[in-house]
Amino acid sequence: MINVHSYESMGTFDGPGLRLVVFLQGCNFRCLYCANPDTIPLKGGKPTEAEEIVRMALSQKAFFGKKGGITFSGGEPTLQAKALIPLFRRLKEEGIHICLDSNGSVLNDYSKELFRLTDLVLLDIKEFNPERHFRITGRENNFTLETAAYLQANNIPMWIRYVLVPGHTDFEADIRAMGEHFQSYSMIKRIEILPYHTLGAHKYEALKKPYLLKGVKENTPEQLDHVRKLFEEYFPVVFVN
Repeated sequence: MINVHSYESMGTFDGPGLRLVVFLQGCNFRCLYCANPDTIPLKGGKPTEAEEIVRMALSQKAFFGKKGGITFSGGEPTLQAKALIPLFRRLKEEGIHICLDSNGSVLNDYSKELFRLTDLVLLDIKEFNPERHFRITGRENNFTLETAAYLQANNIPMWIRYVLVPGHTDFEADIRAMGEHFQSYSMIKRIEILPYHTLGAHKYEALKKPYLLKGVKENTPEQLDHVRKLFEEYFPVVFVN
């Protein structure tokens, strides 16, 4: 069984084309800006048969077109890698394009097999500097970097996603270090800058938890443009999502 938090039909921000987005329950990161804090607990969600998700994807397949498909997000999908492997195989049999939105922190035999069944990995790099990464997520980024190396070595395409949080992830030295580290990775097909937003802040009130980035303002167009130009010094395709 797969533990599902929720679904979004016809999503346009989580991979190419129109997509069915499946948000899975449970995450091992504690990102300060998490927009879906209700997906973090491992317990909760709805236990779901793989075939139910296949049926849902097939019912929407006509709308996917040539580029769209299904995206698994969260939470952190690779925490359920073992359960997802048969589902991914079924989706491949049906010719459905699969994206996996992951923080890359789980790198074991199950997650490796899951990555090999994935058409495009949306790999979240929260910060390149390990100390600042730990401050933002509560976890180190060494496994994420190892996952990126694994994807590169196994010819698995990836988009790097980077949430730009003023005062937390917008350090030019860190972005340049990240660019120098990854600029030779041929399997990185795109850099996506995700503007910081506070759309999930109200969920913290409902969960009776403090929102720790209270007072941090959203990005200005100038900040986004500056970071886009920095990334473009290292990567040919950079988008602000």
